[in-house]
Order: sequence, then C-alpha cells, then structure tokens
Amino acid sequence: MQVLNEKVKVLIEALPYMKKFTGRTFVIKFGGSIMKDEEAKKAFIKDIVLMKLIGINLVIVHGGGAKISENLKALGIESKFINGLRITDKETMKIVEMVLAGYINKEIVFDINSHGVKAIGISGKDGNFIKAKKKYVYNNNEKVDLGFVGEVAEVNQEFLNDLIEKNYIPVIAPTGFDEEGNSYNINADYVASSVSLAMEAEKLILLTDVEGLYKDINDKSTFISQISANEAKNLISKKIINGGMLPKLECCVAAIENGTKSVHMIDGRKEHCLLLEIFTDKGIGTMIKGGNN
Repeated sequence: MQVLNEKVKVLIEALPYMKKFTGRTFVIKFGGSIMKDEEAKKAFIKDIVLMKLIGINLVIVHGGGAKISENLKALGIESKFINGLRITDKETMKIVEMVLAGYINKEIVFDINSHGVKAIGISGKDGNFIKAKKKYVYNNNEKVDLGFVGEVAEVNQEFLNDLIEKNYIPVIAPTGFDEEGNSYNINADYVASSVSLAMEAEKLILLTDVEGLYKDINDKSTFISQISANEAKNLISKKIINGGMLPKLECCVAAIENGTKSVHMIDGRKEHCLLLEIFTDKGIGTMIKGGNN
C-alpha cells in the first residue's frame, strides 16, 4: 500500500507540469556516453514516448562521436581533434554522414517507432534543413582550417514545423550543407541550440555524462541547481567554467538570449532523467533561465 501511495504522490506532483507543457516544444540533445548505456537509452526512449503521448512537441538532436571514432579506427583512419572538434577531410566526412545520418539516426527512430509513436530521421540536407558555413578555430593565435567542420548558418523552421504538425518527432543528425552541396560535420550541442532558438522552444535539454553544472567539477559542493543566463555569462567571462563544459554553457546562454524559455543540463546516465527533471519540483540537474532570477 505504501508503494501505491508513493506512486500516487509522484503522479500528483507531475500533474501541473503535464498541464503546463502540453502543446509546448522541447528540443533535446541526446549523445555522448549515454548512447552506449543500453539501460539508460531504453529509459530515455520511454521518457520520450510518455512526453509525446501527453502532448509535448519534441525535437531530438543526437551526437555520435564515439561511434564515428570507432568506425574510423576500423578503417585505419586516425582521429585528430583541435579544441574538441574533429578534423574532418572528405573521406572522414563520408564516414561521419554514414554513421550519424545512417546508422545512429535510424536506430533511434526505430526504437521510438516501436513504441507506437511516430518519429522521422532527418539530416541537414533533408528538406534543405540546415545550411552551414565553414567553421574556423584559433590555436595558439593561429587560424586553423578543420576541413568540413561547420557551424549553423540557417535552420529551415517551416520544414520542422510541418513535421511536428503531422505529429512526428523529428530526430536530427547534426550535419549541414553549403550552397555548393558540401556536407559539414557540426557539433550536436550547437545544432540543438540553433534549432531551439529557431523554434523559440519552451525548453532546450542537454543530456550530459555529468550531473549538471559545477563551478569546480572536482568539488561536488559547487554544484549549481539553478542559475540565470546573466550569471552563466559571468562564469564564462571569469573563466570559472572551462573544458568540455564551456561550449555547452555557451550554447545554453545563446538559446536563452534568442527566445528559449529555459535550458536544462542533466545527467543522461540516470534512468528516466527527463521525467525527473521536468515533472518534479526539485529536478535533478541544472536549470538556466533568462534574466537575473
């Protein structure tokens, strides 16, 4: 009986959030080590299905860096990175598209569809969805050409809206194209942020392999449960946040400044992390909101 009472309490706590978010749009970035954890992946799919069934419009952007590296290694191609971005020549780009838009994308779509919910896989080239431009980085004050690594120049919002109106969950492989038809490898966090701001999403949710945002990743007492976009910018400017968390936080701030209501960084390794973050009062990760509050 106590177990049943606890379940009822959970449902009652979730009810106002379900009402609030029905008809709203969430953009969710799914990737990293979470994709290799079968139990976490199964829980993620179930969370997605439940959220869709209660009327939330969902857009999923996935990564796949580990699987790309695995395939390149099998072909005898060495993976090289600068500032966390993969140097991508033409041959590497072919493998990137094959793994992201072919293997990983279709696997996620199949898993969602198998639960009776409609999902459809797309890449940047489908429906002229993501126009890209070449991305350069600076290493030791020297401009570096990474090859076919891009950044988002334009998102075809109308194409995405058409899919959502037809009750599909778009599942996006993070690649884009330029006017000459060249394909580009784009960081999935940046694609998710760009899609979120184009859709003026209610929430952008980044699933990571850490609990959320820390001022010092080595000190668990510095965990940040909630922060404003302005406070986040202050952490960036003071170089308190660095390493792999820096580009994620920059994406979060950009999304907030361009219309996304809130951004959540949560630990995707925890089963049903989406439901725990969105439908409970305390949540489990870091929420970034607009303004100072």
